Amino acid sequence: MRNVPVNPDTYGVAAFRSRQQVLRFDQMLREKGIPSRVINTPRGVSKGCGVSVSFPTQYIDQAKQLQHTTHVNSLIGFYQGDGQNGRHAVRPV
Repeated sequence: MRNVPVNPDTYGVAAFRSRQQVLRFDQMLREKGIPSRVINTPRGVSKGCGVSVSFPTQYIDQAKQLQHTTHVNSLIGFYQGDGQNGRHAVRPV
């Protein structure tokens, strides 16, 4: 896993049911030049394998398009994380 700076206040999250799919999607994002990293899945995402992919919010549309055009099929959903005031909440996007 690469340690890529992600704004701690807002960030995009892609949650999957499969760790293998998380790692694959992280790699595909990096290959497209989108900075990403594997993180523990935020509490607001109740399902999944325990890890997700995080990336800067400005890349949410590109990440959705990439997932749509590939066979990464265990997606739970895309979320925007908000860590303001020390609290991390996520909402679907």
